[in-house]
Amino acid sequence: MSAHTARPLVADLLRPRSGSAAIAQAVVLAFIGAAVLALSAKLKVPFFPVPMTLQTLVVLVIGATYGWRLAGATILLYLAQGAMGLPVFTNTPPQAAGPLYFLGPTGGFLAGFFVTAVMVGWAVERGAARNIFLLTGWMTAAIAVMFVLGLAWLGQAVPSVGYSWKLLEIGLTPFVLGSAVKIALAAAIVYGLRQVVVRR
Repeated sequence: MSAHTARPLVADLLRPRSGSAAIAQAVVLAFIGAAVLALSAKLKVPFFPVPMTLQTLVVLVIGATYGWRLAGATILLYLAQGAMGLPVFTNTPPQAAGPLYFLGPTGGFLAGFFVTAVMVGWAVERGAARNIFLLTGWMTAAIAVMFVLGLAWLGQAVPSVGYSWKLLEIGLTPFVLGSAVKIALAAAIVYGLRQVVVRR
């Protein structure tokens, strides 16, 4: 199998399906992924204004195992659930979910989840999961893009901070070490699963 025909990990773990069965399977997987992402949002260290959660790890694993299409759809489903008022985001409650939540400090990071999952899924479908260093590099790049989007939004969402060094102090510095650990863990999980699949 060439690098350009690599399949998402979930496609190798599950029995191949087609037609309506494939659609039903994708829907179930999307809801499972969105549910795990919502659960990971509640496991947090309460930094202000952006808490540290396990969502980054989950987004990376979803992207790497689902592939870019299903991963992107899963993240959009999660965001849609929050937009409809379901308490799936990290600060809900006490904050109310809904469209206005996206205008808060974490709005850019939520958008970054989608970009991160799609980037990682796209790379895996081109063989990135076959090399743990390449996979780690892609995950790092995807997380970097997420932080760019998150900080760009945070700077205008919190006028008292703006685009100053304080922005990096509250929106980046506290998360660097944790992000590195989550990237390493996600890469190890996905690479390990891929080796199991290959041996099968």
